[in-house]
Amino acid sequence: MKIAFIGLGNMGGPMALNLHKAGHTLSAFDLSADACRKFAAEGLPIANSAAATVDGAEVVISMLPASAHVDGLYFGSGEQAGLLEKIPAGTLVIDSSTIAAATSRKVAEAAAKRGIAVIDAPVSGGTGGAIAGTLTFMVGGEEADLERARPVLEKMGANIFHAGAAGAGQTAKICNNMLLGILMIGTSEALALGVANGLDPKVLSEIMRRSSGGNWALEKYNPMPGVMETSPASKNYAGGFGTDLMLKDLGLSQENAAAVRASTPLGGLARSLYAAHSLAGHGAQDFSSVIKLLQTKAN
Repeated sequence: MKIAFIGLGNMGGPMALNLHKAGHTLSAFDLSADACRKFAAEGLPIANSAAATVDGAEVVISMLPASAHVDGLYFGSGEQAGLLEKIPAGTLVIDSSTIAAATSRKVAEAAAKRGIAVIDAPVSGGTGGAIAGTLTFMVGGEEADLERARPVLEKMGANIFHAGAAGAGQTAKICNNMLLGILMIGTSEALALGVANGLDPKVLSEIMRRSSGGNWALEKYNPMPGVMETSPASKNYAGGFGTDLMLKDLGLSQENAAAVRASTPLGGLARSLYAAHSLAGHGAQDFSSVIKLLQTKAN
C-alpha cells in the first residue's frame, strides 16, 4: 500500500518507520529539516513537501502538534492550497494528531464532500509504544473506514478502539490525557513527599506500584530520575511527551468541559500546575518533569 505520512516528531517518526519496515511504500515529510534528515538516515523516503507525499497515495496519515496545524495542512493558509484540494476521491485519511474534536469533524465533513474518507485516530502509549508498535488507537469515524484502516493501524499499534462518530476519538483522547496529567502529578507529589522524608525513591515506587496507589506512571514512566532506566526522567527528561503538549491537551479538555458543562476540577488544577511548570522554563521537557515543581514546593 502506498502511504503518505506527514509529521515526523517523537511519535510520528517511529510510527512511519514501522509502516516502512512492514513493507508499505511510504512518502514522508516534516517541516523540520532535522527530522527529515534523521529519518531519511534510517531509510524512510522523504518528499520535498506535504503536497508531494500524497501523489498516488492510497492512505494519508498526519501526526501534527495541534488543531491549527491540522487545519492549515488540510485547508491551507493564505495563497497556499490545502491537501484536501490535492487528495483524490477514494483516498483514506487517518489523522492521529491530538486536536479539538470540532476540528476533526470539520476536516471529516469537508473531505466527505470531495469523496475522501477521514477518521480521527489519536494515540496513547508514548514514544516507547510508538517505537515498539504497541500504541493504542482511539478512533472516531465510520466503522467501514476503520476496517479499511485497520491493516495499517495494526502495524503501529496493539489496541484499536472505535469510540464513535467523527471526533469521538479526540474526545476519548483528551479524557485519557487529562487523567494521565492528573495521575502524573499525584505520583510525583507522593514520591517527592517520600524523598523529603528520606525514603529511597526506588523502594517507595515499588511499594506503591504493588499497592493501591499503583498506576501507569509507576509501571512504565516513573518521574524520578534513576528509578526506571527507560523513562525520560533518567534521560534528563529529554524526548517523551513534552510539558507544553500536555498543557495543550489539558487545555482541550477544559475547553470541552466548559462546552458540555462537565465538572473537571482536578483537570483544571492540573492545567494550572503544568502552566506554571512551563512558565518556569520546562515546556520542552517531558511532562513527568513536573516533579521538579513539586520538589521545590516540598523543600
